Amino acid sequence: VGGTAAEWALTPADQWADRLSELCKVADHAGANWLTVRPFGPGGEPVRTMVQQQVTVGSCAATVQPDDDGRVRLTRAIAGLQAGGTPITEATISAALNAPAAADPDLVVVVGAKHRMPPSLVWELAYSELVFLDTTWQHFGPGHLDEAIGSYAHRHRRFGGID
Repeated sequence: VGGTAAEWALTPADQWADRLSELCKVADHAGANWLTVRPFGPGGEPVRTMVQQQVTVGSCAATVQPDDDGRVRLTRAIAGLQAGGTPITEATISAALNAPAAADPDLVVVVGAKHRMPPSLVWELAYSELVFLDTTWQHFGPGHLDEAIGSYAHRHRRFGGID
């Protein structure tokens, strides 16, 4: 999670494809099945030209989802479930929000300031481990993702338990 949709719009399509492919290679090498890239939150004018992009490297699929407001994303997901006559449950909301991924993320990498939670991730903040990286979106690259995955892999996770 990093940058704003407005910043993203300044990146040419070929650079996006290269960047997503490189990040997906790192995630695949670490054993990840899915990588979702979202902006940190709103910033400047909304960008309507940014569309969802996907790439697969090895067994890891990556997608860019430019939705920058988690509350709006949650509301849209629930409205879509209601319109389709689907019961509103934790599982159906999770599936709608995470699509095309099959599950809640284990890890969320937040690029930028440690003192702010990304408003683009209302749902994920409750279900995921967070790793904050002190870099800008423009400088974020495969090495940063590798660092975040390494940090996550070496954590002692208690899954709600106490020592």
